Amino acid sequence: MSRRPPLPVRDGLGPARLRLWGGNVHDELQRRFGLGAKVLAGEVVLPDGTPVDATTTLPAGAHVYFYRDLVDEVEVPFDIPVLYRDDDIVVVDKPHFLATMPRGGHVAQTALVRLRRALELPELSPAHRLDRLTAGVLLFTARREVRGRYQRLFAEGQTRKTYLARAGGAATVPLPATLRSRIIKHRGQLQAFEEPGEPNAETYIEELGQGLYRLSPRTGRTHQLRVHMASIGLPIVGDSLYPNVIDVAPDDFENPLQLLAQRLEFTDPITGEVRDFVSSRGLG
Repeated sequence: MSRRPPLPVRDGLGPARLRLWGGNVHDELQRRFGLGAKVLAGEVVLPDGTPVDATTTLPAGAHVYFYRDLVDEVEVPFDIPVLYRDDDIVVVDKPHFLATMPRGGHVAQTALVRLRRALELPELSPAHRLDRLTAGVLLFTARREVRGRYQRLFAEGQTRKTYLARAGGAATVPLPATLRSRIIKHRGQLQAFEEPGEPNAETYIEELGQGLYRLSPRTGRTHQLRVHMASIGLPIVGDSLYPNVIDVAPDDFENPLQLLAQRLEFTDPITGEVRDFVSSRGLG
């Protein structure tokens, strides 16, 4: 079990955890991020909760915790309907354009932070993730004690996920088809890509007619469905990354990616009950 952070969730946002290069902590945080004032104010702490001061020196690989200063973000003007809630889980119907959890420039405008605030559940945590541009069924755990059991369902492939996608073009392979390939995404790069080697991504694709497709991923690689659809001549409508990167303004919500996590099925690891959650959303 992972160690509980030494600082509690505050206004829906947990503390940042920073891995140090080593040396004087104040000097490093000032040089790297301009955060020396946080050290002097006692706002940076060690894993045991002890505040760092101007003289604190730590080895490379040590960690410190602090609250990030929030910057103005473009508000995502869509609600997050709750499909189901009990003491252990919260299942929502995530809208397009809303990231699952804080990353990069998306912090307060994420499903995790907005739901923690709205539901007053500071221990809420995603059991899996959906891309920011993908809408649909998203599962959160409500209590830290059960988090690992639900996350393992996804890590070990014990869930059944069904997506709907609207795509253009003409398929270069007969459908239905199972696509298997090796998909890699490097940190800092927008696109994932396929490369030779042992397959790590598998998607079953069915044509439903009128440009609509049902996608059943057996794995969960980053951008897997978008990469696989584009690879067979069926780029998903509204995709700003595949096959080509298109610059979209942060406040442009006019053309959502036509990809929907339509259904999520699994056997509940706590109750043994068969769970089946369906999105109420559709595709344009």
